[in-house]
Amino acid sequence: MSAPVGGSLWGRADQQDFRSRVRGCLLGGAIGDALGAGVEFDSLDAIRATHGPDGVTNYVPAYGRRGAVTDDTQMTLFTVDGLIRAHVRRDTGAWHPPTDVHAAHRRWYRTQHEWGPDERRPEDGWLARQEWLYAQRAPGRACLSGLADERMGTVDNPKNPDSKGCGTVMRSAPFGLLVGWEPQLVFQLGVECAAQTHGHPTGMLAAGAFAAIVHALVRNDDLDAAVQKALAQLATRPGHEETSEALRQALGAVRQGLPTPERVASLGEGWTAEEALAIGVYCALVAQDIRHGLLLAVNHGGDSDSTGSICGNLLGALHGETSLPPAWVAELEGRATILELADDFAMEMTQGPALHGPGDSADIWLERYPRG
Repeated sequence: MSAPVGGSLWGRADQQDFRSRVRGCLLGGAIGDALGAGVEFDSLDAIRATHGPDGVTNYVPAYGRRGAVTDDTQMTLFTVDGLIRAHVRRDTGAWHPPTDVHAAHRRWYRTQHEWGPDERRPEDGWLARQEWLYAQRAPGRACLSGLADERMGTVDNPKNPDSKGCGTVMRSAPFGLLVGWEPQLVFQLGVECAAQTHGHPTGMLAAGAFAAIVHALVRNDDLDAAVQKALAQLATRPGHEETSEALRQALGAVRQGLPTPERVASLGEGWTAEEALAIGVYCALVAQDIRHGLLLAVNHGGDSDSTGSICGNLLGALHGETSLPPAWVAELEGRATILELADDFAMEMTQGPALHGPGDSADIWLERYPRG
């Protein structure tokens, strides 16, 4: 993978706007994840029977608390960690972001099999030392099996070649936050990192399309234009038909009338990559505000946490952190870690040369994001 294009100087207002979008994207995704966590495996009828005719309207208990996140948020955070470390490690002359993301996801894999952080591994960095991330939250089988050994799946030799589960899409928003990169590189990075766990073309291309949509939003496109740009990129890729059709169905559903859970259900249940992407995009497109969009995205009989997460990533990237419902932010599991990581990512992207370089680096930054 070649290096990104960029390097323009950032003004203060630009940095503040970018940081707000990064925070919004990561917090929004986690909020959507947490809203859906308690109803992930329930039918719409069961959701309404338990929570009333409007379904879920707030956090409901999951994993022993309200506001709990799932593997969707866990893996997204480790994606961010991998991207920061790719940029830090570039000082050494090494530049292959998929390798750094793979190493980060392997660190997530260890959180699912170990009791807690291992202080004997300083090379794991600060994120892997967050004890709350060691909880098992129904991790996807393909994600676990794809990361179970050290071999990194590639587009030509992917892990789980027949799998197109939504585990690729739900962790791929951070690629879109690489605002200085060209859109084609962002799309390709999403595809290459998806191949590490899900090798079906739809699983890989839906992840690339999602990354490209987030990227366009952060670059100030509206959501409809962002989806159109992703469709244009998809059209050049072999095996794109399922993903392209799912996105076109999402766009078509917008024109069919007022949004309802039944209209969401017409796009599928969200267990596969293209369905989860379509539902997340549709709910973000028709959202009257973030609360409305996220509740629409989780009140259906399918993979509610993943569709909520995708919708939240999109709306947060589009509108920034201050658009998020404050009470949901306040009760969200891991909020402090998510904010700290978001700010570190924004700082690395906008001020990386002041933090580290081939000759001189801030010790604290290399402790947090080791080059090893």
